[in-house]
Amino acid sequence: MQFDRWREEVSAAFVPLDASSSASDGCFDGGLHSGSMGSLHISEVSGRCVDVRRTRAVIRRSDPGLVKVGVQLRGRGVVVQRDREAVLEPGDFAVYDTSEPYDLHFASDFAMFVLMFPRESLKIRPNDLSHVSALRIKGDDGVGSLVSPFLAGLRKGLSDGFSPSTRLFEDAVLDLVSAALDERAPHENQSPGAVILAGAQSFIEANLNDPGLNTAMVAAAQHISPRYLQKLFESDGGVAAWIRSRRLECCRRDLEDPRHARDSIGTICARHGLVDSAHFSRVFKEAYGMSPRQARLASL
Repeated sequence: MQFDRWREEVSAAFVPLDASSSASDGCFDGGLHSGSMGSLHISEVSGRCVDVRRTRAVIRRSDPGLVKVGVQLRGRGVVVQRDREAVLEPGDFAVYDTSEPYDLHFASDFAMFVLMFPRESLKIRPNDLSHVSALRIKGDDGVGSLVSPFLAGLRKGLSDGFSPSTRLFEDAVLDLVSAALDERAPHENQSPGAVILAGAQSFIEANLNDPGLNTAMVAAAQHISPRYLQKLFESDGGVAAWIRSRRLECCRRDLEDPRHARDSIGTICARHGLVDSAHFSRVFKEAYGMSPRQARLASL
């Protein structure tokens, strides 16, 4: 596959990207093979002398809120995000967040297996993703030594045309990836309040689609009083304000995502637990300075 076509297909398969290649004309030979398994998007991508960038300008145009796990299959790859740089040898992998700028560098021939899924599917504390992105996870050490062969088997299944669709298998993949990331996340010297706050934020993320989500529900799930929970969220304006901001951000992301262009604004806000579309439009405009319809038109 020639580079121009490769660049277009890679952006269409993953998220919009800027890509360039230093390979001379006629010497580039790239490939892309993709499939899906529930919420997981799985791909094997190959090429030569490629630099890939996801910039803030591109993110503003489309931010579907996804996480990518790149497993190096051949050659050497470099993943850069948040001023961290992961140099990957075959078998190593790294995670990166599509909502933040990142760079990928491949100085020669390469092949990478890429697993992509919604950010909320990760079973780690929300704040931990910022600590583990662009960290090299060795394929022959710790939990990584379990995850790497497992993903290699998933990659073989993709090339063989095997397309599992069971939720159990999907959960197994996410559990293993989350365990590898959790092993690298900082846990030392965390106060009890910080641990509870992280658990509450994770619970909120997992239940944003429930219109009944409120302070009492979150407090009960964490086995603490609503008053103490409010104190933990004090710097964020309280629990309700945090829930509202997360819902609005999810709605904004869907409104700007071309894949949801056929969904009505009412459908999108209800999907994230906001059943009163008139109220949603009002608080959305207060938060972003434009109506939901204007936000959608601006992204187009």
